[in-house]
Amino acid sequence: MAKGYKAPKGTGPAGMMQQLQKLQEQLQQVQEQLAQETVTATAGGGVVRVTLTGDQRCKSVEIDPQLIQEGDVEMIQDLVLTAFNLALERSRELAAERLGPLAGGLPYS
Repeated sequence: MAKGYKAPKGTGPAGMMQQLQKLQEQLQQVQEQLAQETVTATAGGGVVRVTLTGDQRCKSVEIDPQLIQEGDVEMIQDLVLTAFNLALERSRELAAERLGPLAGGLPYS
């Protein structure tokens, strides 16, 4: 390197560490927001509802009491499974949507 050369501001190890720290803070904020956001999926025309948070935690499972009275356990299990998997897919899509822009901020060496 030529004598007196200065790397552009924000580059080099110190600049990269600052960028990574800022990115980590943003990531933590988004993760906290995802824990507050919810998605809901239904199955069987709405007789089963599953609600998950954006960080894939189950908040509630609702089953129409009429469905229970009918007593078809296998059908209820299938509907709960279907609603849960749909909610999980939506939760993952929400997380990808929120976290995607942060991936663009990763510094490259």
